[in-house]
Amino acid sequence: MDNTPQRRDSPMSHLRASDSNREQVAAALGEALSTGQLSHEEYSERLDALYQAKTVGELDVLTQDLQVERHRPAASPVSYVPGASSEPDNVIAIFGGADRRGRWRVRRQTRALAAFGGIRFDLTDAEFEAKEVEITVNAIFGGAEIILPEGAEVRCKGIGIFGGFDVANSSTIDPSAPIIVIKGVALFGGVGGRFRRRGDR
Repeated sequence: MDNTPQRRDSPMSHLRASDSNREQVAAALGEALSTGQLSHEEYSERLDALYQAKTVGELDVLTQDLQVERHRPAASPVSYVPGASSEPDNVIAIFGGADRRGRWRVRRQTRALAAFGGIRFDLTDAEFEAKEVEITVNAIFGGAEIILPEGAEVRCKGIGIFGGFDVANSSTIDPSAPIIVIKGVALFGGVGGRFRRRGDR
């Protein structure tokens, strides 16, 4: 059942939506969830619609029935570049290293292999293809470091076999930030994660 409200056109409704517009609406939806105005199902439906919206009018309809601060900026802005059908991103470091940082695109699925080598993913300035992304890291006699944007929700499902998977969740989760699912195996190796604010070095 679609619980999103019906659209009411305004003079600004035809304008193309910006990342900043989406961040403001995502923050408003998070506030509505926290105050009980939206159920988890309604929040999820509206969030999906948010990242498919093309115009300001399509964004406005998502909050027009809510008692929220609609133009409050998100606490930790994250850029989204939705893509429905991309191929997984494969990253391999064998007796060497691989480094992803800066304004790079995090796809829905990333698969990484570190064998006698090291991988570093810095997600703080990255663009996310979806609200929820999955990163699978297999470290065999190697290691991987994942630098996470502040406020992101992290779901670590990795296991260590004579190795370690040390990726903790953030103490404060921002509803507008991505959900990052981290999977894989550390065999005689290690995978670690830490949080850093956008722009900090």
